[in-house]
Amino acid sequence: MYIPRRYEEKDKDSIYSFIRENSFAILISVLDGRPVGTHIPLKLETGEKDALVGHISIGNEQKHTLTEGASVLAIFPGPHAYISPRWYTTMNVPTWNYLSVHVYGTVRLMEGEALREALSRLIDTYESHMPHPVHMQEIPEKMLEDNIRGIVGFRILIDEIQAARKMSQNRDDQSYRQVIDQLDQGDETARAVAAEMKKGKI
Repeated sequence: MYIPRRYEEKDKDSIYSFIRENSFAILISVLDGRPVGTHIPLKLETGEKDALVGHISIGNEQKHTLTEGASVLAIFPGPHAYISPRWYTTMNVPTWNYLSVHVYGTVRLMEGEALREALSRLIDTYESHMPHPVHMQEIPEKMLEDNIRGIVGFRILIDEIQAARKMSQNRDDQSYRQVIDQLDQGDETARAVAAEMKKGKI
């Protein structure tokens, strides 16, 4: 991903927090010379080798690219918003503010108990905020087994991370505040960008 130096995010904790908060990713690989992608949740797991854990349907043609040792790209998009030049103290060109993380990694396939444990952790992660969380052991075993047979599970060992945080850092302080004020009057996504800008120029 092309990232001008002033917009490059390098803080690992901030990047990992972003991935966890925006975990519905786009997994990109190449099939017969043509890029293919799938929108799926990818769970970040840290350890001796940090990894993204996920699965796709066995009916998805992208499964043919997810072979042991294959290279893939996971894109984690964040909030974004159009920025009008009228929001600056002096006229300039329009632009777009956004947050995005690209993760390059190496595929390791998962089967059997390792896959079941990964699915259990995935369910626990997304159920944790529910008033009455569901745990995997509550799902009927036959239904669970039928569904597990219908997926391809994998870990993506993280090789490289590229993170962009383009949030009007290059503007003067008054323009910066005016952009925030205007975004605060917009839709939910625009307000999310304003909230990120309120953290300050990084």
